[in-house]
Order: sequence, then structure tokens, then C-alpha cells
Amino acid sequence: MKQTPDDVIESSPAFPEDAIEVGRVLDAWGIKGWMKILSHSADPQALFASRRWFLQPSEKALPGKPHVVPPVLKILSVRDHGEGIVAQAEGVSDRNGAEALKGARIFVSRSVFPETEDDEYYWIDLIGMSVVHKDGRTLGEVIDLIDTGPHCVLRILPAGKTAPVKPDEEILIPFVNAFVGTVDKAAKTISVDWDTDY
Repeated sequence: MKQTPDDVIESSPAFPEDAIEVGRVLDAWGIKGWMKILSHSADPQALFASRRWFLQPSEKALPGKPHVVPPVLKILSVRDHGEGIVAQAEGVSDRNGAEALKGARIFVSRSVFPETEDDEYYWIDLIGMSVVHKDGRTLGEVIDLIDTGPHCVLRILPAGKTAPVKPDEEILIPFVNAFVGTVDKAAKTISVDWDTDY
């Protein structure tokens, strides 16, 4: 009998090595076990793509009072609701069950993220890439991105520096065609046309 992806996940619910934190449980929604979900991305396709959410307690759990959450949830339904997301999971059948998960951090395997178009990238894939000027100079490494609304900005740790650095020591490059050339996922490099004096 041929295994489906869900069968494989069912038989191996260990925390994935490529797990990415994609959101958290905000609160209960209604009385039938539904949960309000906060997505860490404006485009929450990773939450919608996975029927297995791996959980870890909130980092705000009080010492001596650990917030116990199940290691994995099997998601029965997830959908947009107004400006947020709501989800229903197997075994969470009432408001009390949903409230017990409040604050839990949600992770999914990077392997289930939907494929992107040629000129689209997930932030998580850009972090850690080497940024190289078109003349061959290595400018540094992407440590994060900033969402400004119209476009994103690469936060770069300058070559030769060790994190953490002061904000004014970072290199900030708008992630737009005017300054960013090629993004080579295999080589983990981003080619840019950027003068560090900008």
C-alpha cells in the first residue's frame, strides 16, 4: 500500500530538523475548540500548507510553572477570518482546550512551504546568505529583514564584524531590483549594486 505524506507524518511525529516558527496561538475562538492564530508572515501560506503543527511553549512561561502543550497538533481546518486566522485541531474540542494552548509557538517543517515563483523568496531562506557587491567584494551576511510596507530591507552584518553590532554599524539595503541583482539559493549568495556610503 502506497504511503501518503500524512501517513509518513503520522508515523514520525518527531520535531523536524528544518522546523521554522511560523506563528503562535493567540486565544480561543468560540466554544468548539477553535483557536485564533497569529501568523509571523503577512502571507501565511506555510500555516495553510501543513496539516501538522509542532508546538513549543511560550517563551514567557513562568519558571516553576511550565506551560505544557502537546508536541504536535493534527489540524482539521484552518482559514482566514477577518484580519486573522482561525484553526481547529484534533483533540481540542472545547474552549477550555483551546485556551490551554494560548501562547504556544507554532512550527512547521520548511519542506512543506509552498513553492515560490522565480523572483519570490521566503525571509528564512535569505537569512544567512552572503551579500556580494557586483565588483566581487563581500559586504557581509543577511541577519534579518525589515518589512517597510512597500518593500523589504536586508539587514546585513558587515564582513569582519561579529554579532551583535550597533544598529548604525549594520548595512541596510532595500530588497528591490534597483539594488539587488541575482539571488543564488544554491550558493547562498545575493549579488547587489550598493555603495556602503549610501
